[in-house]
Amino acid sequence: MKKYFTPEGMKKLKEELAYLQTTKRKEIADSLEKAIAFGDLSENAEYSEAKEAQAFVEGRISELEELIKDATVVSANPKKGWAQIGSVILASMDSKKAKAEEFKIVGAEEASPLEGKISVDSPLGKAFLNKPEGAVVEVDAPAGKIKYKILKIK
Repeated sequence: MKKYFTPEGMKKLKEELAYLQTTKRKEIADSLEKAIAFGDLSENAEYSEAKEAQAFVEGRISELEELIKDATVVSANPKKGWAQIGSVILASMDSKKAKAEEFKIVGAEEASPLEGKISVDSPLGKAFLNKPEGAVVEVDAPAGKIKYKILKIK
């Protein structure tokens, strides 16, 4: 399955990978060295904790390397005025009292609803994708169907 990232999302992945490969690995190596100096490793809690941290960091490094290798970086708005991955969409629910909300369509790995970043694979992301400004989209939600009007695409 393809993984899509905005340029900002890819930059964050690469920064995290660099941090883990340099700073965090060094910190863990130092912790292991100190723990080994205590002697008897079979009953050494510090050693066990450092080994667990090392396993977690190495797992995350592998995961990030795989994500970066298989990623497709998508620039925003290849078609001006149409919702694409990377687009920022100003939309309002089909209601007189609804205020406009801003959404950014991102790859699943970057999604953060609290920050207004919605996954291209989410029901709302799928509804917005490849729609022009002015379009009304319908989304199936637990509370029923919700309509959004796309007011502006940046």
